[in-house]
Amino acid sequence: MLSGLKIVVGVVEYRLRKLEMANLAAAVAIAVALRLPPLEVVYRTLFAFVLNVLVYLNNDYLDVGMDLQATGKDSDKTRYLSEHLRAALVAQIVLSAVLVAFALAFDPGLLIALVIGGGVCIVYSAYFKRMPFLDIIAMMVWGLGMPLCGVPWRSILGWCMALQLGWFSGVFESIQVMRDADEDVLEGVRTTGVALGKERTLLLAKVLMIVSTAYAALVLHPTAAAVTAVALLVPFSPDAVAKYWTRVKLVYGVAWLVICALVFLQGQSAGLLIHVDRTEVFR
Repeated sequence: MLSGLKIVVGVVEYRLRKLEMANLAAAVAIAVALRLPPLEVVYRTLFAFVLNVLVYLNNDYLDVGMDLQATGKDSDKTRYLSEHLRAALVAQIVLSAVLVAFALAFDPGLLIALVIGGGVCIVYSAYFKRMPFLDIIAMMVWGLGMPLCGVPWRSILGWCMALQLGWFSGVFESIQVMRDADEDVLEGVRTTGVALGKERTLLLAKVLMIVSTAYAALVLHPTAAAVTAVALLVPFSPDAVAKYWTRVKLVYGVAWLVICALVFLQGQSAGLLIHVDRTEVFR
């Protein structure tokens, strides 16, 4: 039990230090933008946090062999995990049980986030991250699924906002596999970045940026779309892909704040094609 707890604490500490778990903030932002009751925001935030711990622990658990051989990893944490794999597996089972019980007690709709977000991440870590094109599709689904922690499952506007995050995730993953392409070639890992090469992967990222901007304009708000369009203007250098990735994420971070602020203040989306009120639900 103590070993499993130590592993879980290590996962949380490492991911927070790396400024990951951004989807947790996204889930909370959706809940606040939809003006959910404070208590509901709290329990959705707790669920999202535990779900993040589960998926990142599973990722570390499945990648422990590669991480032991890789440079730049937290070697002490990885070595401890490799020596206590059974405790890590038990911790995942316990976390899964806690999430299911939590969802059944507060909102069974949270099981959708567990299945889509958690399930896709597990399959991605085990298989899709090494399969061209499926790696990006899986992360787009993950980018949609994890923030659903902040969405009442019948909320149409909540789903519309989560879909925007799915498009953002496709852009992020395209740039990430391009950034890691050289290292993946050396490790014998075939991703989209390896299969297409940097030039064509950049083109794919640009296409997804255009789709993301079009979606924002048609469904959410033209102002938000104008912000997302700035990502297309971010200068790219093959020798500084990491900086490019960071700058694009910054642009989309600002765009997401604009989306949430507009939804919170107006109580609806105001796309060029459709307007969705926060009270509208699937029948």
